[in-house]
Amino acid sequence: MRGTSPTMPSSAQPTFDAPRSRARAALPFALAAALVFAVFSRVDLAAFGRSLQRVSAARLVVVSMVFSASLLVADGVATVPLYRRLVGPLKYLDFVTFRGASYLPSLLNHHVGQAALTWMLARGCGLPLWRVAGATLVGYASWGGCLLGAGCLALLFSGEPIGWLALPLGAGVAYLALLAAKPPALAKLTVLAPLFEAGVVGHLVALAARVPHMLVMFLGTWASFELFGVRVPFAAALRVVPLLMVALTLPLTPQGFGTRDAVAALLLAGYAPGAGRPERLAVIVAATTAWGVLTTAWEALIGVCCARLAARRVGVYPGAVAT
Repeated sequence: MRGTSPTMPSSAQPTFDAPRSRARAALPFALAAALVFAVFSRVDLAAFGRSLQRVSAARLVVVSMVFSASLLVADGVATVPLYRRLVGPLKYLDFVTFRGASYLPSLLNHHVGQAALTWMLARGCGLPLWRVAGATLVGYASWGGCLLGAGCLALLFSGEPIGWLALPLGAGVAYLALLAAKPPALAKLTVLAPLFEAGVVGHLVALAARVPHMLVMFLGTWASFELFGVRVPFAAALRVVPLLMVALTLPLTPQGFGTRDAVAALLLAGYAPGAGRPERLAVIVAATTAWGVLTTAWEALIGVCCARLAARRVGVYPGAVAT
């Protein structure tokens, strides 16, 4: 059934509070600025400049470009089979086009980009919107499973008591048990139906398919610090890098600016070169700033290139979104 709604009378139309809406829209940028200021206030600015001068600009540009392109490809490898199983036919090139176009709203917030991707897939490919949204939730679950797996590996490599594994494993088992139980109150909801249709096996398959995407994100994030001479051992990287990846997706600041810098400064300063903490922080912040700017620029370029193609593709099925 097509999603239509009668026109609301003027008296029932929702009001739009422009000043409040502008303030709400500006809040993430204000928070990012505040976090960046707080981080830079503890940094040796001269050391920050030296760190940027020492790194190979050409290598940094190439690595960030390869990372951004690989991330898009790996996302498609993980996600397209998932949508095909749970929603309907989907061409890999269509997904990459729409995912690339969604990078533009993702510049504001990762989850805004995911919502835009869901809408474009439904609109452009004639797929049921709420089914696509449900499949997107399965994708979120597979990403969460990868993070839990990284947490388990981190605990094993860190030499912590093995009993701590009960925390990440318990969370995963509890979720899978919920899927197996299929409580009617949840399973009957349209948007959640794909979660329960995928079931335990479907989620495990989605998790396995998501691993290459996770590896690209992990290795790229890790390498961004290595380029600046921040030598993070593998065991430590397993603990820290997933936390940085989560920080990037928190709906707090655009592209994780400020959030990423604060988390990296807290967790990685001890691995950076330098005579004192302000100098070590300068190296960390130089790495997060340069990497953040370059990857944002590449994502914006990919988004602009894909947006025109996506706009044409969306117009193929005008009004074809099923609800």
